[in-house]
Amino acid sequence: MNADRQMTAKLMFRLLPVQVLIAASGAVNGIITGLFASNSLGEQAMSAVGLYNPIQMFIGALSTLLVGGAAILCGQYMGRNMQQRTQEIFSLDILAAALTGIILTAVLTLAGLFTSCRFFARDVLLQPGFRRYLLGQVIGILPLILGNQFAVFLSLENKTGRTTFASLVCIVCNTVLNYLFLYVLKLEVFGLGLASSLSMWVFLILEAQHFFSGKSSFRLRFARPSGNDSAVLLKTGFPGAINYGYQALRGMLVNNLLLTYAGHAGVSAFAAVNSLLGLFWAIPGGMLAVSRMLMNISIGEEDRRTLADIMRTAMYRFVPLMFAVSLCLAFLAAPMTRLFFRDVQDPVYIDTLLGFRILPFCMPLSIICMHFACYGQSSGKHVLVHLLALLDGVVCVAGFSALLMPKTGISGVYYANILNGITTTLVILCCSVIKGKKFPRSMEELMVIPASFGVPEEDRMNLSLRTLEEVSSVSEQIQDFCSRKGLDEKRSLYAGLFL
Repeated sequence: MNADRQMTAKLMFRLLPVQVLIAASGAVNGIITGLFASNSLGEQAMSAVGLYNPIQMFIGALSTLLVGGAAILCGQYMGRNMQQRTQEIFSLDILAAALTGIILTAVLTLAGLFTSCRFFARDVLLQPGFRRYLLGQVIGILPLILGNQFAVFLSLENKTGRTTFASLVCIVCNTVLNYLFLYVLKLEVFGLGLASSLSMWVFLILEAQHFFSGKSSFRLRFARPSGNDSAVLLKTGFPGAINYGYQALRGMLVNNLLLTYAGHAGVSAFAAVNSLLGLFWAIPGGMLAVSRMLMNISIGEEDRRTLADIMRTAMYRFVPLMFAVSLCLAFLAAPMTRLFFRDVQDPVYIDTLLGFRILPFCMPLSIICMHFACYGQSSGKHVLVHLLALLDGVVCVAGFSALLMPKTGISGVYYANILNGITTTLVILCCSVIKGKKFPRSMEELMVIPASFGVPEEDRMNLSLRTLEEVSSVSEQIQDFCSRKGLDEKRSLYAGLFL
């Protein structure tokens, strides 16, 4: 059993670097945008970036609604070897993503052209710059949503190298275009958004080439979408996506609290901290991507032991690793702050420094919440998923911020994120106790895996092939196992040969 756990952990860590790199690519583009905004255009441009973040979260919610449901369903169908159903869900997902991107682009373009955008930017002084930044960003909404879908399916095809290459090219394009638009063409805050948008189109084109090359195992089938498939896809993806929707609402609430209790400096500082920490949030994001991929296949195969081993690796290895990263980030707070602001007497410098010293420690706790939410989404534990989404997305951060900020200023929102992680972890434990009717003493009990899930241990055979020489002996073991379980000699022989 320990050998199986070690093998699962090794597999997860082998898949982790690529998934982190994929998750980091979007964060690197955010850092580039933040650095150009703070160093080239000033505090108000950085505020526009911060005010746009809730919209970015909302777009992420819709994207996750689609790709989350599609990834779970496709992973389970792949585990059951149902190829036709896999293709149908893939095609439905891409079609829905394209329509969503087109509608969002039209709505936000009209908002930027014909409204004051007061709903997003309450301060009148920030509204003109925010509108121009919004108009630059909307051009990249469609490729952002479609690119997120293709990235997940490339991972399922073991073609993450293409996504990695597309991400690196996107980063280079964003840097070059920002320099061109800001320093040469003087497009100011509109150019800041436009550079990011055009880079996303490059990212999408490089990814999409694989799916139209004829080499992809996922193929678009242009048929009339099934209403039942659409409902199942949305229902499956909704629990994961709702968290992003809640975070969009939380972002707007927190921005208003920052403007009230910390002013423009607080909004700019919070945006700067989040833009750079976004790079390191790619580590929990990559960890979750690896776990989700293996978790869905394990559920499709009803592999009880591997499912629990995946969660053990997340809790006992991923969380301590992320805590070590958080300690390093807190130690490097001053040099990271100077990337954005250099005047140590400026309030925005002090607020940013404080953020880099406190906020990283919410990341290890987030791994626990993210993994249990993913497990709940994949296994149909909808009450747990919705509860975690509501608490993590809005209630805890916004609530603790509203309580702390009137007395502590901007540090209140930083501490609120850590209190959020502590609260959600306690809620997971309490839900396990209530559902299992006892205090959990193992990972399976903490996860409350149903007794009916999977096969009994006596009907299970674990195989680990490490060398070619082991093949013959494993074949004999399989034949013996099948014979002991009552299969006839012919089927037992074929089972050994096939495997």
